[in-house]
Amino acid sequence: MENRMKMSRPGKKDRPRAARAAGLLLIPTILVGFLLAAESGRQEQQAQAPPGLLPLLGLEVSAESLDYLQNKTQFHLHTLLTEQRHPKTWNLSERIKTDIPAALHMLFSVDEDIADRLEELAAEPRDLLLLASEIKQSILAGRKIYIYGCGATGRLAKQMESTFWRPFWNSLRRDKALWSKVEKNLGPDIADRLVGEMTGADRALISSLEGFEDLQLIGRLQLQDHGIKKGDLVICVTEGGETSSVIGTILTALEQWKESPGYSPEESRRKLYFIYNNPDDRLRPFDRSRAVIEEPGITRINLTTGPMAITGSTRMQATTIETYVVGAALQSAVYELLSGFLSPKELQRAGFSRRYDPVATLREFNRILSRVKNAVPRIAAWTELEAETYAGNHFSTYFADKALITVFIDSTERSPTFRLYPLDTVNEPARRCWIQVWTPARDKHQAWLNFLGRPFRGLREDFYRSPFEEQVDDPYLRRAALDSLKKAGDNQHELYDFSFSEFNLTKRGPQPGDLGVMVCLAPEENNLLDPASAFSRFMSLFLEKQAGLVLVSVSDLNEKQTVALEKKIQDYGRKFLQSGQAGPIQVFLNLDRRNDPFLLKQNTGLKMVLNAHSTAVMARLGRVIGNTMTNVSPSNLKLIGRATYLIQSHVNDCLKKPEWIKKYGHRAEISYGEANAVLYDSIEFLRDKQAVAGQTAEVALSIIRILEALKQKKAVGNEEALAILQQVGLAEYLRQSQQP
Repeated sequence: MENRMKMSRPGKKDRPRAARAAGLLLIPTILVGFLLAAESGRQEQQAQAPPGLLPLLGLEVSAESLDYLQNKTQFHLHTLLTEQRHPKTWNLSERIKTDIPAALHMLFSVDEDIADRLEELAAEPRDLLLLASEIKQSILAGRKIYIYGCGATGRLAKQMESTFWRPFWNSLRRDKALWSKVEKNLGPDIADRLVGEMTGADRALISSLEGFEDLQLIGRLQLQDHGIKKGDLVICVTEGGETSSVIGTILTALEQWKESPGYSPEESRRKLYFIYNNPDDRLRPFDRSRAVIEEPGITRINLTTGPMAITGSTRMQATTIETYVVGAALQSAVYELLSGFLSPKELQRAGFSRRYDPVATLREFNRILSRVKNAVPRIAAWTELEAETYAGNHFSTYFADKALITVFIDSTERSPTFRLYPLDTVNEPARRCWIQVWTPARDKHQAWLNFLGRPFRGLREDFYRSPFEEQVDDPYLRRAALDSLKKAGDNQHELYDFSFSEFNLTKRGPQPGDLGVMVCLAPEENNLLDPASAFSRFMSLFLEKQAGLVLVSVSDLNEKQTVALEKKIQDYGRKFLQSGQAGPIQVFLNLDRRNDPFLLKQNTGLKMVLNAHSTAVMARLGRVIGNTMTNVSPSNLKLIGRATYLIQSHVNDCLKKPEWIKKYGHRAEISYGEANAVLYDSIEFLRDKQAVAGQTAEVALSIIRILEALKQKKAVGNEEALAILQQVGLAEYLRQSQQP
């Protein structure tokens, strides 16, 4: 299925288009056409022409849709490069039906854009080296490092703290000789000196909190809540370069500098970093982005790679390159800190076998990608099995310890990307979410502590409520933010339990036909066959329950060692298998961990595998059309804009097909405003119908409703469109609509 989205190729010069700007200016005119009577001449013309879409549907534009079209044009982001279709994955949804390995190779081929951009950065590494140097200097000066993001980049920020920073220092703490030197030179609180924060705090790790992302105010408040001051190092990461909460954070940090006597942009630029993934020319039309791009007091690191493998899915290439670059800068700074007072032998004990070179690390990405591609045949088998599991109304359980955050991030990001239920709370009487994540822990409190490396952090209502009430003028955003604040407090961790404990075994244990996926990072593969290990117990449990099992092992084993381990696991699993039951699928990703104590390369490779796999599963299940995110959850202003454009594009693409014209005649293309009006009506319709509609996507419902009304030349309601969607699905409906 193709649509009208522009195919932008990475590396080509990006030019602003006057037509695009003119299109935005026409929005008020479109709205007048919706709501006001036209001049008499136009009335005569319309008497002979088919009725407009909204009159045909009997639909009036809602106040919220009208507000979005008139007042929220700064969130109509479909012109951004990250929102375009990538030519390499154009026909992904068709290819994956018959050739899963080929579809996976299509997805991984887009990661080649990352390698190209990293080569460019390695050739001109000034800003990367400046960032690494300033991290070091900030720690030596007793300052904080504050990394902030939203959505996928917010999870990146959490990963920097809880996967890389805290575990590294905690590992040194176990070596008393090393730790005494660290404590003396860097202080006993070194693990607490880096704060990874996301819009909505720790609760937002689970699922998005509506209304927060669209407010610059919350970025300002969270920075103040953490006590970040002038002189602290602030790293703000946004996939698209337009996220309001992230921009609010960096501009607030800049204000702290500008309000001080003798302000110097040269000085603030060394402490304030804005990392993003869209060309500047695409971002300049948006006021909030332009305020950062044209600010001399902020260092900008533009990591644009091109369109994403799935249109707008910035959790993939955009966040991958940002994770790798920020992680490399962080690890470089740690090496430079330690080399100031540790001997070469002591540095080896800390995990640094030689001098750490962040530029060389950038160039090693190609090797990671090559190893990932080598694993495609095994990944394909896993993808097929997991898709079959969900199609058969069964569930999956992912199990990880060291890889917990990387696994958890991919699991939670499936929900907004593909319109799935979010992770179940402990109060759910039965499983609804297709996936759950477990980790070795005795209860939910220990699981959270293992996950974060510190106590759970929420948003304090007494700090945030009054500013939301008094400083958010937009009534829709104010209401959404206040509602989300109720779900963001310190008590939210009580609602989620991902421990490998009796509670979960009893309430959500595996059933025949379910799937267990074990994910381990080096050197955890050494414990897989230890009967006392949690991995071994998990493996035995799922095989005994006649559930499917997958092992994903990221290690530095050589080929001979890998073959030997694979055979041992096969032999171990046979004693649990029932007649006809398949043994475990084993996916091995061999990545060197020498001179990489953060395990940055292993986590990055694992992230790429998980992202491609989960995307392929959903494409296999029909939740992707072509390479477009037709099941996106429109939970913020950016995603409402994406959803609107997807509806408009897919409908108009269908209307232009010769097969459609032959069967139903010529029809004027629908406008962005019309698509938005139908979308908001779908959102309202589905809001209170979770029991019936389940994981129905508003985009898919809207497309079918519009096309079906145009076919029948009469109004089609949401109920009728929902019945069609549930019976045949969007992909099949579009295919049938374009048949001769």
